[in-house]
Amino acid sequence: MSNWIDSGGDEPRLYSARPTNCKSERRRSGSATLWRSVTRLAGALVLVAFAAPFGHARDRGQFANTNADLKAWFDGLRSGKGPCCSDADGSALSDTDWDSKDGHYRVRLPRYASGLEGRPQELVWVEVPEEAVISEPNRVGRTMVWPIYGYMGVSIRCFMPGSMT
Repeated sequence: MSNWIDSGGDEPRLYSARPTNCKSERRRSGSATLWRSVTRLAGALVLVAFAAPFGHARDRGQFANTNADLKAWFDGLRSGKGPCCSDADGSALSDTDWDSKDGHYRVRLPRYASGLEGRPQELVWVEVPEEAVISEPNRVGRTMVWPIYGYMGVSIRCFMPGSMT
């Protein structure tokens, strides 16, 4: 078996070296290519126009009766791991879903961010890192956690202990 490249093979040819019978054939193929490109572009624009209404953010009124000062406080919450974002990103915990031992916190959260086709979520205990604990006073009274779900499991971005009453 010989090396195809070293044996000469089919040498590359310039596009203009292609034999044509007349100039009008080249012109027609160019206009056909142009129309094909225009048709593809128009099709893509139509698909985007149909999909656009489904991608818009909506205000469903969930924050209509929210105290503006409390909302601003939530938006400014930070832990040692960075900003907690807002009340919408956090989850309130019942007193049975968190505890404290020797100054360390742990919380019970779903193992996965979403349910697995009708099966109940498995809850796991997750240790709260010291840098995730919010040190300022809790203005809402309830315990809150801001979990992050990733490929390595669940981790805690922010944790704000409650009154545990």
